[in-house]
Amino acid sequence: MAWKFDEKSPIYLQIANHIKMQIISQEIKPGQKLPTVRDLAEEAGVNPNTMQRAFISLEQEGMVFSVRTSGRFVTEDKALIEKVRHKLAQFELQSFITKMTIIGFDKNDLSSVLDHYIKGEMK
Repeated sequence: MAWKFDEKSPIYLQIANHIKMQIISQEIKPGQKLPTVRDLAEEAGVNPNTMQRAFISLEQEGMVFSVRTSGRFVTEDKALIEKVRHKLAQFELQSFITKMTIIGFDKNDLSSVLDHYIKGEMK
C-alpha cells in the first residue's frame, strides 16, 4: 500500500524523514540492510528517482551508507542516531511549547500540564 504524503514539503524529504524516524525509533536497527531503491519505491508508491534522492539525503546526513554491490545499510554510529533523536525531540518540544503558548498557556505552567496529562488526570 502506498505511503501517504502531504503537499507541505518535497516527497523525497518526507520519505527521508520517515526512514530516519524508523532508524531513531529502532524499528530499523543500526547496521541493518535497507530494501533496494526499487522495492522501497514500489512500497511507497513513488518513482525510484524520488526514493534515490531520499537515500542520497540520508547518506549526506550519515544515517545510511552504501556498500558497493551490497546495497545500503543503516549507520552503526549509535552516537549519531542518538544526536538525531535528541535534535528531533528538541524540535517537537519547541513546536509543542509554541502551540501551547498560542492557545494561552504560560510556559511556566507547561510542566504541570504535562505531568497531569501523563498521570491521566486531564480530561
